[in-house]
Amino acid sequence: MARTILVVDDEAVLVETIAYNLEQSGYRVVTAADGYSALDAARREKPDLVILDIMLPGMDGLEVCRQLRREDSTATTPVLMLTAKGDEIDKVVGLEVGADDYVTKPFGRRELLARVRALLRRADYPASNGGGQQQQSAPEQVEARRPSSRELVAGPLRIDLAGRRVNCRGQEMELQPKQFELLAYLVRNRGTVLTRDQLLHNVWGYDYAGDTRTVDVHVRWLREKLEEDPANPKLIQTVRGVGYVFRC
Repeated sequence: MARTILVVDDEAVLVETIAYNLEQSGYRVVTAADGYSALDAARREKPDLVILDIMLPGMDGLEVCRQLRREDSTATTPVLMLTAKGDEIDKVVGLEVGADDYVTKPFGRRELLARVRALLRRADYPASNGGGQQQQSAPEQVEARRPSSRELVAGPLRIDLAGRRVNCRGQEMELQPKQFELLAYLVRNRGTVLTRDQLLHNVWGYDYAGDTRTVDVHVRWLREKLEEDPANPKLIQTVRGVGYVFRC
């Protein structure tokens, strides 16, 4: 059965172009031109992925993304945001409200399809299941040697992999899907310094074409939720010039 993709943009020509390219690649496409219609379509169609423009009439794409993440049926649906060229703030905010990736207008057909395939692949093989059968980097080999478990325990953290729940110091934490996957990967490889590129590849997908600032945004978000003092993190530590390491 063809995977369903919801395309949300108020530019009719762009929507038509995106839909044509996706359909030529074997996807089923549903479209919406504003935020409220997008939410209705998402609830009705339960798409496998949402391509969402930030600038929308009625309700902007950022609020649509927030609403999608609050609903059980779409909480883990991959969201690819469309941003205008140079709008760095929109990219960062989009990631913070739960988007999985973004692509900057104008974009090419190959770039869009590559990002779509990467997000769908990550949805099929989440980080908690080891990321599929891809070639392993050194940190993944460390992870593979550890016994599999439905729960990870590290310092003040208890991570329920099956239920995708996180408890920190006795309190339940609400994490977005990518935040959960990033945290689980860091904890599985605790004590190992992981580069930003390794985290991008293993959490976002092996053919993910984004930049390393995506990792920094998600780490900052995790620190704000998990660290007693986010300005002086004890759990997720920065290794200057390299990346991050989880210590407990």
